[in-house]
Amino acid sequence: MNEKVKLLVENIEKVIVGKTEPVLRIITAMLCGGHVLIEDVPGVGKTQLVSALAKSVDGKFNRIQLTPDVMPSDIVGFSMVDTNTHELIYREGAAMCNFLLADEINRASPKSQSSLLEVMEERQISVDGTTHVLPRPFMVLATQNPVETYGTYHLPEAQMDRFLMKISMGYPDYEAELDIMSRAEDSDFGKNVQAVMTLDDITALMGYAEAVTAEPNVRRYILSLVTATRMSDLVKLGVSPRGSIALLRASKAYAFTMGRSYVTPDDVKAVMTDVLAHRLMLSPKGKSAFPDERAVLEHIALNVKSPDEILQR
Repeated sequence: MNEKVKLLVENIEKVIVGKTEPVLRIITAMLCGGHVLIEDVPGVGKTQLVSALAKSVDGKFNRIQLTPDVMPSDIVGFSMVDTNTHELIYREGAAMCNFLLADEINRASPKSQSSLLEVMEERQISVDGTTHVLPRPFMVLATQNPVETYGTYHLPEAQMDRFLMKISMGYPDYEAELDIMSRAEDSDFGKNVQAVMTLDDITALMGYAEAVTAEPNVRRYILSLVTATRMSDLVKLGVSPRGSIALLRASKAYAFTMGRSYVTPDDVKAVMTDVLAHRLMLSPKGKSAFPDERAVLEHIALNVKSPDEILQR
């Protein structure tokens, strides 16, 4: 693992116990400028993970608790008349930061959800004909509870496609939860995370991750995976070109976190389901044969030969 990435992981794991893989996924997404949707049941540490990441980096962190009465102006800001100058001035919304935690995003109304589209894709805010550029780096980390549906709004496919990854925390194992219980008895638990990197450090790491080499055979493997989702009768709507670009970016960033300057097929496989599964819309056959999109994607990937497997034949 890259030494600076390892430092970041160890700092976050002061409060997030036994979840190295989800931590690595979020760092991977950050290093390639992507956004993450964390979907899991309440109480497994979704919000605390995001908070720990933001505290580990000396940047601006905003959290907005999304409810049906949250307005788009709460997220992107609004213009108002200055009583002294009588000029229109811009008041910042929650999105004007480096790390935006959109807590329970599926509780926001469709109008408020759609206000995040430009923010996530263009890294800018347009209000009353004026464009306001967001700071760099910028990352949206959203959470949602997949179990409770009362008072929630389904995220449309266009919104889901803006997230580089969709991950799940999962329950901790037995020993990890014992450790969490012991740590939770300390009143300062959760306050031990201090900044170990600056925004300039993160920007530099993002540059290194972007410079990672992906050979033509690896790129063809990525495209073969994506094309297979479009051809499968288990899938109604396959992965778009945005998905293939996202998988390439994530594979390069993941390879960098592992301390390599080149992408291997195993890097692609490591991030494939987190990057592509939420971009699929299953057909009736796919829904009846498999429990979810991740299972369908893994099944489809079995029939796509990686460069290593081709060489072994």
